[in-house]
Amino acid sequence: MSAGHSNISIFVPHIGCPNMCSFCNQRHITGTHSAPKAQDVIKAVKIATCSPKYNPNTTEIAFFGGSFTAINRTYMKTLLETAYNFVKKGTVSGIRISTRPDAIDEDILNLLKDFGVTSIELGAQSLNDEVLLLNNRGHNAQDVVDASKLIKKHGFSLGLQMMTGLYGDCDEFAISTAQKIIDLCPDTVRIYPTIVLKNTDLAALYIDKKFEPQSLEDAVELCSKLLIMFDDANINVIRLGLHSIEQDSFIAGPWHPAFSELCYSKIFLKNAKNLLFEKGSYILYVNPSSVSKMIGQHRVNIDSLKKLGFDCIVKTDSSLDINDIKAERR
Repeated sequence: MSAGHSNISIFVPHIGCPNMCSFCNQRHITGTHSAPKAQDVIKAVKIATCSPKYNPNTTEIAFFGGSFTAINRTYMKTLLETAYNFVKKGTVSGIRISTRPDAIDEDILNLLKDFGVTSIELGAQSLNDEVLLLNNRGHNAQDVVDASKLIKKHGFSLGLQMMTGLYGDCDEFAISTAQKIIDLCPDTVRIYPTIVLKNTDLAALYIDKKFEPQSLEDAVELCSKLLIMFDDANINVIRLGLHSIEQDSFIAGPWHPAFSELCYSKIFLKNAKNLLFEKGSYILYVNPSSVSKMIGQHRVNIDSLKKLGFDCIVKTDSSLDINDIKAERR
């Protein structure tokens, strides 16, 4: 996703899905308890266009939260028609939707194209059939592959979503899923560590001690590795960790409001360790937007380096890439 891109997000809660996945309670994730109407789309666009950062050329209307192409067809068309009016007026540049891999076919893609949809995100979650079955996904890995190829064939931008720490999952499976996603060449990726929410199958498994979610430390360690994999493949990770949840619905799992920052900070620490050899005092130069990632929350990276014998301070250098570090003796 290009810099400056923004979504006008319309959350369609758990309607249309043919089954309930083990981890899913969309209402607690989105905070949305009722299905949006056409008027809600109009209201959301009106609010967004009043923002000083609003740019019609980089703004999309995004239908997230449910399986958009599996909802009632008449209702779906109503939402799309309302959104498409803003595309035709030039108020937004396009429409983005998220859906299930098994809710994609030629007919639905032709319909989406007619209504100005430009990007389709698939909730793949895992590309391991055993993990998909255990979590009641209702589709297999091949469905993800087939739907992804069909979406790209029709000229849509493809986004894929994966989860870590699912019931029956492990780091090895997650890394394999990431590699298979890379092989599908999506334009964007979202990574979500599994969180245990109330009123889900995972909650029951957790209470019965049949499921243990990832610790925050383990989730950060794994997701930082996945970030490097996608970065090396030039695939843009546009979301890492849930944006928000209803706090009273949280039971367990690696929830952190700055999860993405923790992962990037972990990568910066590893890179700094690889860069420094001889103990002493150093200036670490990074891009201005990467200072907090290099320092780490509560200065954890600087303190970790100091324990290893590297007394570091961080300064900015605008000529550096967002992920680069330059070290200089002081």
